[in-house]
Amino acid sequence: MNKSLFTFLSLMIFTALIHGQTPGNLTVTATTSTAGGNYAPKNIVAIWIEDDQGNFVKTLLAYAATRKTHLNTWEASTTAAGSPFNVVDAITGATRSSHGTRTCTWNGTDVNGTVVPDGIYKVWMELTDKNATGNFSSFEFTKDTNAINITPFNVPSFASISITWEPVLTSVEDQSPGNFIRVFPNPTLGTFMVKAEKLERVQVRNATGALLIEQESPGIDLAGQPDGIYYVKIITGRGSVVKKVLKQSKSSR
Repeated sequence: MNKSLFTFLSLMIFTALIHGQTPGNLTVTATTSTAGGNYAPKNIVAIWIEDDQGNFVKTLLAYAATRKTHLNTWEASTTAAGSPFNVVDAITGATRSSHGTRTCTWNGTDVNGTVVPDGIYKVWMELTDKNATGNFSSFEFTKDTNAINITPFNVPSFASISITWEPVLTSVEDQSPGNFIRVFPNPTLGTFMVKAEKLERVQVRNATGALLIEQESPGIDLAGQPDGIYYVKIITGRGSVVKKVLKQSKSSR
């Protein structure tokens, strides 16, 4: 990589992190059900992000065409932002003929492609199967350098909800040839190793973001923890990266 380009990219990433603009990926999953309308099981649905002040950030999913005006909460949010029914980068499609599991993602940016500041955000979901407002709910999460997984209680028209934020903390140099980072075995029965050049520290958090382990040695022991997903932050002399590890007992394989 050209030295000047490398320096420029490194500065951009460093500036974003130091000012609290952590890049990452949010995955939202929910299973839909009827709102009790006369068009059921046909339905229209939207999922979008707002900040803690209620300002529209980005639409993640919008299955709605000519009847999208009946998604009144989504319409109001996007209209207030000056761009009614904005679907930049969103998953889009026509009215759904039946219910099912809907999955969408967010890369932490707004409609202009700018990484938004770290802080509290809300995932909004709205569904209707009639020519009127249906059901809508919102779920709060924190976007920052900590990985999280939230599983809210079921709400009208949305069940089995999962909201997962995975920060991307890898520096430009971490992606260069020769700087290999590995976590193995994965899945693990409880113990695993971290292999990385210039390893300084390892942090392990559970799906809720709680810090369980912080150590300098590469051998990690999760034997006393329940099965599930864990997030391993590997801090090296060249930067840091977060890896997802699955702890799975032998009986569940």
